[in-house]
Amino acid sequence: MSKLFSRFVKNESGATAIEYGLIAALIALAIIVGAGTLGNTLNEKFLKISGELTKAN
Repeated sequence: MSKLFSRFVKNESGATAIEYGLIAALIALAIIVGAGTLGNTLNEKFLKISGELTKAN
């Protein structure tokens, strides 16, 4: 039983998998926030262009 426990404590593959999962989650969050910000900015630009075109007619 103690050998099993010592092997479990020395095994770091689970910790590595969790670290990779956290990194992937942070990257996904950054992409979501960036895409949302970009979408809002583009929406504002297109609304401004639409307003200018409406005034021109």
